[in-house]
Amino acid sequence: MGQRRTVDERLSERRTARWLVIVTLALIVTITAMDIALGTSVHLGPFLVIAPALTASFAGARLTAVIGGVAIAALLVISVFHGGLGTANHMAQLIALAVLSALVVFICRVRERRTRQLNQARSVAEAAQRVLLRPPPRRVGPFRVAWLYLAAEDEAQIGGDLLAVAHPDLGRTRVLMGDVRGHGLPSIAEASVVLGAFREGVHRYRTLPELVAVLEESVCRNIEEVVDISGDPGEHFVTAITVDINDEDARAEMINCGHPPPLLIRGDQVTVMEATHPAPPLGLCGLAAARFRPDVFPLEAGDKLLLYTDGVIEARSPGGAFYPLTERVAAFSASGPDGLLHSIHRDLLAHTGEQLDDDAALLIIERSSPHRLPRPQLTLDPMSPSSGPTL
Repeated sequence: MGQRRTVDERLSERRTARWLVIVTLALIVTITAMDIALGTSVHLGPFLVIAPALTASFAGARLTAVIGGVAIAALLVISVFHGGLGTANHMAQLIALAVLSALVVFICRVRERRTRQLNQARSVAEAAQRVLLRPPPRRVGPFRVAWLYLAAEDEAQIGGDLLAVAHPDLGRTRVLMGDVRGHGLPSIAEASVVLGAFREGVHRYRTLPELVAVLEESVCRNIEEVVDISGDPGEHFVTAITVDINDEDARAEMINCGHPPPLLIRGDQVTVMEATHPAPPLGLCGLAAARFRPDVFPLEAGDKLLLYTDGVIEARSPGGAFYPLTERVAAFSASGPDGLLHSIHRDLLAHTGEQLDDDAALLIIERSSPHRLPRPQLTLDPMSPSSGPTL
């Protein structure tokens, strides 16, 4: 995702710029002194044009103009020591330096204007993306939440992956993780349809099947309005997993619509939560109406549920190996949600060589308060890709 610069980064840039100004002034003094010392046999004055050109690489038009003026003054000093300003050679050097300095300042002004325009457009895009992908709170009811979004598109904060956490007045917490076909900025419109329907539906529907049915209906009804389907009809769909967790007891439900299965982390055990009642991805409207049946599983105090998109498990190393998320999570499972997320993030970038080819999102939710009511039973088979909730 583009990231905002921190205060420390800005201060570091200013310190670097000050040192570069000092170096540039030292360069002017050095060229001037050497030219005067060498006499008329060697002319170093023309090299003074390096000063404004160098300044333009790290400063704006105003400072570049000041450095250009200092360089011209230095060339005047050299001319005085080498016979005055009346010689044709010195006049040509002064005129050339003045023209080149003015040209560099003009280029700086053009660059600054375009940078302002780009920053304005970027700020509008960032605001729009933040409205669409509202950062989930770090705490929701009895749960701690940590999340990470890595957009493959340059200058984008979000793309085709989507996530949301809601806590309606129903004594439960609801989580959505989804992945629109494709990635980057063109898929944001499709993600907005699902997120909008989820944020409205979590407050209206008490059961998880009702909520997922509304998501499917919304995608089918609105997909043609937000994307151009003439080129690839029937190819726009969204894989999604929706989780409903009771705040008071250990009961949790999920409906998986063609999405990678989440991981349940209990102590040092990691269970792949394969759906026993899988549903097709959202938006495959030509299929017969799906009957959404939830899978029930326990989420006890201290348990963590990790949801992710396929951009994580399909991330490849330079040698072509997929990222082994389940195995890596087992090694990091002792951490809390933030620590676990940080470890996965660092390890994922190291695995891929800092380059992702697809959007990637992760969300971890941990129950941090004890439950009071009986919980449904689940037999955990650590690290087994075929293990799932037992109803």
